[in-house]
Amino acid sequence: MTGLRANDDLHLGNYLGAVLPMVELQKSLTGGDKLYMFVPDLHSFTTPVDHDSLYRNSLENVRVFLASGIDPGNAQTVLYRQSLIPAHSEMAWILSCFTYFGEASRMTEFKDKSEKLGNKGVTVGLFDYPVLMAADILLYNADYVPVGDDQKQHMELARTLAERMNNKFGELFVVPKAWKQQLEYSDRDVSVRIRSLSHPENKMSKSIDDPKGTILLTDEPELAAKKIMSAQTDDKANISLDFETQPGISNLLQILALLDGKTTQEVADEWSGSGEYGKLKERVADVVSQFLAGLQERLEQIELGDVEQILVRGEEVATVAANEKLLQVQKAVGLRK
Repeated sequence: MTGLRANDDLHLGNYLGAVLPMVELQKSLTGGDKLYMFVPDLHSFTTPVDHDSLYRNSLENVRVFLASGIDPGNAQTVLYRQSLIPAHSEMAWILSCFTYFGEASRMTEFKDKSEKLGNKGVTVGLFDYPVLMAADILLYNADYVPVGDDQKQHMELARTLAERMNNKFGELFVVPKAWKQQLEYSDRDVSVRIRSLSHPENKMSKSIDDPKGTILLTDEPELAAKKIMSAQTDDKANISLDFETQPGISNLLQILALLDGKTTQEVADEWSGSGEYGKLKERVADVVSQFLAGLQERLEQIELGDVEQILVRGEEVATVAANEKLLQVQKAVGLRK
C-alpha cells in the first residue's frame, strides 16, 4: 500500500518514488494479494494547504494513478480517500497513546519541516503524523509499503508500534517487512529519493518553493526539458554514481534509470567515466519530455466524475477491512466487549 498527499500538483519524484512502483506491483499480484492505494488527505493539514482546492486535488491525484497505469477494474486493487474511512483517525489516536514522546521526537522529517516552516507553522499534527501513517498501514495488514527514503524512519516506527501492541495484546497487527525486504519487493536496487534539480542536496518537493528544481507532472514537456538542461551538477571530470560527491549527476542517472526500466547501477555503468555531462542531460531531458507528453495525453481522457465513482467503490471495500481491524483493536484495549 502507499499514498500521496493532495496538497499541490504531483511531481516527478512522487511518480517515480510512489506511483510507478505500485503500477509495476499491480501487474505482479497473485493469490490473495491486495493493492491499497489511497489519497492521505488528512495528512494534508500537517503543513499549510489551500483548503478550497483540497477536494479537487484529491481527485486529481487519483487521475494520475489511473493515467499512470493503475487498473481500477482489478478486483485486487482498492483506491480510496483516507478521510472517508473514519477508522484511520481512531486507530491513530489509539496508537498515539502507545507511542513514546521520545520516539516521536526523534523523527528527522519533523525536525526538517519544522525548520522550514518556522515556529508559527509547526503544528501538533505535523509532530504526530508518523503515527497516523502507522495507522494507515496497520489497518490493512500491509506487508509492503513502497515509500521514499525520507519515510524510512516512519516505517520503522510503524513496525515498532505493531510489535509493541502485539507483545501487549496478542497478535493484532501484521508487522510490515523490514526496509531491505521492502526494496527487494519493489524490485529496486536502492530506495528512491529524487533530488531537486537546482539543489540536489535536497529532495524534490512540492512543499518547498523550488520551481526550477521541481518537475511537476503538469509541466509542459519543453519546460521540463529546460529544467533538466539547467540542472546543477558539479565540477568533477567524469560521470559517476555517488550521491555524496556528485548528487546532481547521480540524480539524473537515477531518473533516467527509472524511466528506462533499468537499475540505477546499470545506467551508471553505461555512463561511467564519461565527461559528457551535456549529453547525459540531453538524454534525460528527452526521456522525461516523452514521458510527460504521454502521461498528460492520458490524463485528458479521464473525467473527474468517473474518478469519484471509482473512489466510492473502493471506499466501501476499504471501510469493511479497516473497521474489522479497528474492532479487533478496540476489543483488545478494552473499548468493546
